[in-house]
Amino acid sequence: MPELAAESKPETGAAPAWAQVQDLPCDLTLELPLPGFKVRDLVQLRAGSVLDSEWKVGADLPLRVNGTLIAWGEFEVVAERLAARVTEIA
Repeated sequence: MPELAAESKPETGAAPAWAQVQDLPCDLTLELPLPGFKVRDLVQLRAGSVLDSEWKVGADLPLRVNGTLIAWGEFEVVAERLAARVTEIA
């Protein structure tokens, strides 16, 4: 009597299906809305300029990949560098 083939299982250590695209470049943006920002404000920007935002400290900011909202996050300072902490996945 012939043996029945074992149920197929993924190979140990097999990469997930998305692994084939994980090295594709994408644009990641953390948006800080500046209501009322005008072209005149843009033209006047210089190194060291400070932009006043009505966004509340601690309020989550939209995190987008190639324009698509993927998460919410907030700015924080880590070792004298500006960083972004992901707070919620969309």
